[in-house]
Amino acid sequence: MISPHPASLPPSLPPSLPPSLPRPLALHLPLAPALGQIKLSSKFGSYRKDDPASFAFPFHLRRSQFLQLFNSSPDESSYYRTILIRENVANSLVMIQPSLLSYSFSAPPQPVMLDATSIRPDCILLLDTFFHVVVFHGETVAAWRAAGYQNTEEHINFKNLLDSPQLDAQMTMTSRFPVPRFIVCDQHKSQARFLMAKLNPSITHHTGEVGMGQAMLTDDVSLRVFMEHLMKLAVQTP
Repeated sequence: MISPHPASLPPSLPPSLPPSLPRPLALHLPLAPALGQIKLSSKFGSYRKDDPASFAFPFHLRRSQFLQLFNSSPDESSYYRTILIRENVANSLVMIQPSLLSYSFSAPPQPVMLDATSIRPDCILLLDTFFHVVVFHGETVAAWRAAGYQNTEEHINFKNLLDSPQLDAQMTMTSRFPVPRFIVCDQHKSQARFLMAKLNPSITHHTGEVGMGQAMLTDDVSLRVFMEHLMKLAVQTP
């Protein structure tokens, strides 16, 4: 099922930002330069002065649709923010930092980092962003499925592996309103962008690193680079 489009919302909803959201934060932060975000974090963050290791910057909040207006219409931005302030803390945290589960033959379903290194060809990932639920098949798993191994009795374990994230996704969507959009995709396919957009680009086409994970085609900085530069500036003594 697909969640309602912002255009279909009742006319009673505010056409712009909800009045309960502070106007300076709502209007200025999404368009603020990095320096403005540093000043905001320096004022409201919990840290020890001159100690960058004591500061945790909200990396995923910075990249979320609540602060980044690129590729979102005004209606969509208002819709996302309205849902954010109406939901409880647990759901709000999922919106800001989505949950990611990994399914494989070697281990039971377990949470993994929102990172490019979490992508493996022999695993299935289940991403929950509150607005989207994505089942992502690794390259090898997708090839096995295309070969029809799940339809043979000797590969019943593979069939169970394919069904497990689907059942968990359905349970998540049944208990949620608005109903999230359900997406099933394979590695290196177009729909995989819904997962890739939420991952930390620790491996890119610029790094040249070879190892576990998938290189992402992006110019966005990784969590490590972002933290190294901004933490030092945010906690320094004026």
